[in-house]
Amino acid sequence: MKIGITLLSALIIVDVQNDFCLGGALPVPGGNEVIPILNRYIEVFSYKNLPIYATRDWHPENHISFKTRGGPWPPHCIQNTWGAEFHPNLNIPSHTIIVSKATEPNKEAYSGFEGTNLENDLRNRRIRRVFIGGLATDYCVKETVMDALKIGFETIFLEDASRGVNIDSSERAVAEMILNGAIAIKLEDIKL
Repeated sequence: MKIGITLLSALIIVDVQNDFCLGGALPVPGGNEVIPILNRYIEVFSYKNLPIYATRDWHPENHISFKTRGGPWPPHCIQNTWGAEFHPNLNIPSHTIIVSKATEPNKEAYSGFEGTNLENDLRNRRIRRVFIGGLATDYCVKETVMDALKIGFETIFLEDASRGVNIDSSERAVAEMILNGAIAIKLEDIKL
């Protein structure tokens, strides 16, 4: 099935940060593999002059998700550190809208919509269809997709541009996203 990128479309890149890639504090297996594929999506959206968003974990040093506070994760993506920076090989255009999430010490946020201005910004631009990919399929990508669906966006999951922490939980996440209305595609499924 071919999916068109209409004038009411936006690309949302989820958390392609150093700490989630090879050499980072919390690397997603195969996380670096999404970068060249996302760069191709970025080229398409840039060529069509459509909005591109990039979400990022932007944690304070004492974030509730860290093991030091009883959370499940090692410290990662701490504000203003190398680990929180977008991967240098990700070709983020200068007009990309950066969405910082999980910025408060006592609040977790996996979704790019949680505690951010993402929904309002998309609505102000009259966006109806969002294309979402990045890291990790079974956590922040899934939650961003699920929230996009809940608030009424036509939601396209970029299967080839996402990787998960765990194979089983990623397969379950993909099944859940599709069951709830997301459309899973690969780059070759885009109608240019």
